[in-house]
Amino acid sequence: MAKRNMSPKKNEMPAQDPEIRIKNFDEVALGYTAEQAVDEAKRCLDCKHKPCVAGCPVAINIPAFIQETAKGNFEKAYEIISESSSLPAVCGRVCPQETQCEAKCVRGIKGEPVGIGRLERFVADYHIKNNKDKIEKPKPNNHKVAVIGSGPAGLTCAGDLAKKGYSVTIFEALHMPGGVLVYGIPEFRLPMEIVQTEINALKELGVEIATNMVIGKVLSIDELLNEHGFEAVFIGTGAGLPKFMRIPGENLNGVYSANEFLTRVNLMKAYEPGSSTPVHVGKNVVVVGGGYVAMDAARCARRLGAEVTIVYRRTEKELPARVEEVEHAKEEGIEFKFLTNPVAIIGDGNGWTKKIRCQRMELSEPDESGRARPVPIPDSEYDIETDCVIMAIGTSPNPLIKSTTEGLETENWGGIIVDKATGRTSREGVFAGGDAVTGAATVIEAMGAGKVAAAAIDKYIMEKEKK
Repeated sequence: MAKRNMSPKKNEMPAQDPEIRIKNFDEVALGYTAEQAVDEAKRCLDCKHKPCVAGCPVAINIPAFIQETAKGNFEKAYEIISESSSLPAVCGRVCPQETQCEAKCVRGIKGEPVGIGRLERFVADYHIKNNKDKIEKPKPNNHKVAVIGSGPAGLTCAGDLAKKGYSVTIFEALHMPGGVLVYGIPEFRLPMEIVQTEINALKELGVEIATNMVIGKVLSIDELLNEHGFEAVFIGTGAGLPKFMRIPGENLNGVYSANEFLTRVNLMKAYEPGSSTPVHVGKNVVVVGGGYVAMDAARCARRLGAEVTIVYRRTEKELPARVEEVEHAKEEGIEFKFLTNPVAIIGDGNGWTKKIRCQRMELSEPDESGRARPVPIPDSEYDIETDCVIMAIGTSPNPLIKSTTEGLETENWGGIIVDKATGRTSREGVFAGGDAVTGAATVIEAMGAGKVAAAAIDKYIMEKEKK
């Protein structure tokens, strides 16, 4: 390999200027050039024990793809990534590499880790732009599997099974496949075109996608197994049921769940002039929460022309959102109010939101999540003027699948109970993974669950065939 790059810092990611990007929904990060990608790849030490791989939920052979990138063999690098990941262009953009693969990188001990995510994005984008070869369909094995939900867990499970020759049909409730990748993540972080390109690759493998199919309403899991010839079912329906705080005023006009707000903005293009599904934001927006979804909602509202404040009941240190997303939000003029918790939303007398009443907090001992527990400071309430409040405090699985499927055991909060090693549920032939099992988590964690389930489904069907 050519001489290593021993710089302690990553190659910077080119990005749109904040003053320009708050007026559009184009992608913020612009991607490495080939020269930057090669230079960054040369920072990799090619460690024999490969600590970064242990940090990847889908176990990509990270050193191998980076070494090929350093040599300029970008297509070979893509082939290596694709052995483990069905969605490399997606993961390179939205995975929290800083807490996963890059957190294990040896270069991070005395400087910044290798920009693994940035390199994955570059390699995937290079392939999309330059490779026009048709994907070869695997030889059919004459077995059928149904996948419910076309988010990252479902797409990964479907892709892995299709590569083994299974006839796979994905059933998607919405009119467009992609799940949270298209309704939950804004275009400026993950362009929809990228998602559709990845989905088209799965279609070339032979995966069929049926949209507007609400399983539990149009068809049941029982019908899929007993009447439509599917030998196994994977449930990857995500966690799309929004949570609210149950404080006074949450039923006022101008109060949204982040789920609804982002769906209308991302999937239904509410930001386009003359949109048939516009969203009201007014002049001042308050977003409640501190995770990925809160950042996405706040940055969308900013692009819709509002001044935006994020209120979060802990400190900046405890924010669950990616550091990069928080930095981007600050660059875009979004204000953060930490140690702040809403107690009521107050209307204008005509049914519309006028202000949100908050209480100042302080941190006490850790709670069950391991984070410092916020407790209210007495007599510390104050009001923030606002036309719109977006609740981004979490989601839970939709109860429809549970209520329409016999023998499917779930947690009290709605998550499907599975064997973690296989994704098997309590129902014969039914597997599950992703947010439908864990509650809201990361895209790559959902993909990891999809891979585990695909391997288990293959084993389950092959063992049945032998009997």
